[in-house]
Amino acid sequence: MKIINTLDEALSSFDEGAFDIERWKKYIDEAVPGAKELCMADMEECIAAGYKWKEDFLPVLNAVPGEEKKLKEATESFCAVTKDLEETVLKRFGRTVHADIILYLGLCNGAGWVTSVNGKTTVLLGIEKIMELNWCSVDDMTGLIVHELGHVYQDEYGVLSKEGLSGSDKYLWQLFTEGIAMVFEQEIMGDTQYFHQYDKAWKAWCDEHFEHIMASFDKDLATMTDETQRYFGDWVLFEGHGDTGYYLGARFVRFLLKEDRFDNLISYDVERVREVYLRFVNSVM
Repeated sequence: MKIINTLDEALSSFDEGAFDIERWKKYIDEAVPGAKELCMADMEECIAAGYKWKEDFLPVLNAVPGEEKKLKEATESFCAVTKDLEETVLKRFGRTVHADIILYLGLCNGAGWVTSVNGKTTVLLGIEKIMELNWCSVDDMTGLIVHELGHVYQDEYGVLSKEGLSGSDKYLWQLFTEGIAMVFEQEIMGDTQYFHQYDKAWKAWCDEHFEHIMASFDKDLATMTDETQRYFGDWVLFEGHGDTGYYLGARFVRFLLKEDRFDNLISYDVERVREVYLRFVNSVM
């Protein structure tokens, strides 16, 4: 596990407090070689889906240098969380994960993103999104980083990537893999009810409306698209509440843990997930 903080270099992306895309390209090529193309492609995909550079991206990016308190807190939290992280994972799961964990300035590509950079499994932590979401505290940073490591753990010791999935299988697989990462996170935190995304009011609402969330997700599944899904990502809401897919995914995986081990679950294929999902739905509805 390699820990890399590029924030000192990242501030060179600004010209008198204003984000400059050409400066950013120079920074990213030097600090995280190979990441520029990934970030640009992801940004262009979002713009093609209807997001606007000036209205949606620039305000988030331009806020970074001016929010000195948030920037300092997030940086200190990153250092504190990653200090003994490998030992913590090893103690709980009996084996570590092999990845670079990089705190960087992205193009609003996400607070946490597991990807491959130059063939190396990499956790990219976007400071601009972390600050926008107010995930700067040690607790929030712990949840964010460990959640992404949950994806890395599944990728390294099980099956994470499923190229070519479409329709309901694509979003069912997302529900499952996000659930795996949430449970991994909860196990590291030592709290099966832990959700780093939101406060106790969010959790209480999800608990109270669990059956409704389940029924709605199941009903939407057949026609769900990236543009219409309401369950994953801070940019979408389900009846006024964000990230309900992470809650539902955790409940799904907790249901599976009643009959199988975590290290077996991470190797399930999509056919097996589809089968156990039906049992999960029937147990609820």
